[in-house]
Amino acid sequence: MTGGSNLANVTPQDDSPRSRPRVGHIQFLNCLPLYWGLVHTHSLLDLNLTRDTPEKLSEMVVDGRLDIGPVTCVEYLRNADELVAFPDIAVGCDGNVMSCEIVSRVPLDQLDGARVALGSTSRTSVRLAQLLLAERYGVQPEYYTCPPDLEQMMKEADAAVVIGDVGLRAYLRDLPEEGLEVHDLGRLWKEWTGLPFVFAIWAVRRDFLQEHPETAREVHRAFLASRDLALAEVGKVAEHAARYEVFEPAVLERYFTTLDFRFGERQLEGVTEFARRTGDSTGFPPDVRVELLRP
Repeated sequence: MTGGSNLANVTPQDDSPRSRPRVGHIQFLNCLPLYWGLVHTHSLLDLNLTRDTPEKLSEMVVDGRLDIGPVTCVEYLRNADELVAFPDIAVGCDGNVMSCEIVSRVPLDQLDGARVALGSTSRTSVRLAQLLLAERYGVQPEYYTCPPDLEQMMKEADAAVVIGDVGLRAYLRDLPEEGLEVHDLGRLWKEWTGLPFVFAIWAVRRDFLQEHPETAREVHRAFLASRDLALAEVGKVAEHAARYEVFEPAVLERYFTTLDFRFGERQLEGVTEFARRTGDSTGFPPDVRVELLRP
């Protein structure tokens, strides 16, 4: 998985005492700036960090195996009654995201009835792609889920939804065959709605917040400080990540500065619009409310 090795030498092991808050860490490159600064800021190191995919971490926060962590937008909206969102921290985009792509052999409005492979480990990316294809392009493909191997996906399908390393390579035109179209999900959403898109929300379980309110706020402050330091020293973060990844530092710096790690008023508008358009068919009320952690 992307990015897991980048923090292997600096994060506490998972056998830490239960007194430590159990916090999720997404293994993808797009979350590295949110974690890289934790050691360098010395703001909060006493964490029991668990590394996994967005999907698995979302499940762990929802079922109580983690106290705090990133939750995909869809899973947050499905479980909003049990979660409180951290303000001003998320993983999203305001235009291109670079790592969440639809790769297609034909124009998107010609995919009606075509096979589309879903290789994503995030329900949010999949749901966004399905929404765009259905409502913006007016097509209903035949979807199926498979491992995120773009070359194999394109042997079996007319289009594929890919994220993470695979999506970033596709965005950079590292493709298994000539003539493929690459469509950035963040850009498609921004063109359609004029709004940012949020893929992952950092949240604390409501029961943990009630029992340990200051610890939850301390974790929130630590992540904000980590994010701010990483973006201030983004060249160093990119050079560090490039030691473990196939991408050059310049590409990673561009990627980290393209992503939107904020969760303010405009990002909330994007989440609200996504909920309005998908709630009835995705398992949450279209007017679901996102509650933010209070200072």
